[in-house]
Amino acid sequence: MHPILSRLRTLLWYVFALGVAGVALAWILVLTHSAEWGGALLFALPGLQLLGFILTSAYYVCRSLPFAQRKALRVVFIFSGSSLLSAFAWLSLCVLWNNLTKNLDVSWAGVALSPLFSILLFGTASLLFLVSLLAHDVLIAFENIRDGERRQAATQLLARDAELQVLRSQINPHFLFNSLNSISALTTIDAAAARSMTIELGSFFRKTLAVSERLSITLTEELELCEHFLAIEKIRFGEKLQTTIEIDQSAQAAKVPPMFLQPLIENSIKHGICNLNDGGMITLKMVTHNAQLLISVSNPMDHQPTNASGTGTGLKNLKARINNLYGERGYASWRAADNIFCVEIMIPLEFS
Repeated sequence: MHPILSRLRTLLWYVFALGVAGVALAWILVLTHSAEWGGALLFALPGLQLLGFILTSAYYVCRSLPFAQRKALRVVFIFSGSSLLSAFAWLSLCVLWNNLTKNLDVSWAGVALSPLFSILLFGTASLLFLVSLLAHDVLIAFENIRDGERRQAATQLLARDAELQVLRSQINPHFLFNSLNSISALTTIDAAAARSMTIELGSFFRKTLAVSERLSITLTEELELCEHFLAIEKIRFGEKLQTTIEIDQSAQAAKVPPMFLQPLIENSIKHGICNLNDGGMITLKMVTHNAQLLISVSNPMDHQPTNASGTGTGLKNLKARINNLYGERGYASWRAADNIFCVEIMIPLEFS
């Protein structure tokens, strides 16, 4: 539907503007002694309202000629033809209306339409229709831009939804299998540990399903998810797995994507701690600086990586996810030095 006709407030302002233009035309008719004020208003006000709505038809003329399908000769023919036809139709209706008002039993009704004045009205209407065509072309261009932006936003939203669906299915099956095997083994030697591990496993998956329904969660909520995960892994690895978590108070309410840190901790265990006989310490640091949230996850690693060290796909996916969510405002990098592997992340500091 036409953008002017589809919005009541815009339509009322448009009708008001046409009314002002009608008064101006009536004033011209009075100045040229073509009519008295009553007759001039009776002719000009309905005439300008009618012209205004004829001009809105330019929107549909422009819509029928998509930019990609336009050719110069075709555009000139259609635009000039539609402007002349519209001006002729409007002037004919105005003449008909004027003749009808002359039949009213009042002395002031009717306007003296000389041939010169009729030509002037016809030329003005044609020019206004051409201007309306150009204005509607600009309007349609802006509509296309907004539609493109909406489609892009919708595509990004669908991509995020798909990403979260993938995250739900990407909880490492080995983690689940290992946890279940550990629970099975513990039931005969340490029933309390088996029960504790089962509770933590249930809490972890329940929390995972809860947060994955949202686009963002607080850093505190993400750490709670990580704590459930670490509680399970600490039962499996015992003293081999140590953790240190440092977080600025100002960062606790910061918004982050769900399941943002947990995959990094899982990688630190799978590709770091798991390959070391003596285990090691996973260190998480979260600080704020200059409206940015800085996160680092580091862990010791074997100085001779095995085939199980991974291909870096998870980290590349993390980098792509940050780029998709934040563009140039965020980044992820990683490095290995002195048998320590460290992942560093920077994202905008956002709060709800």
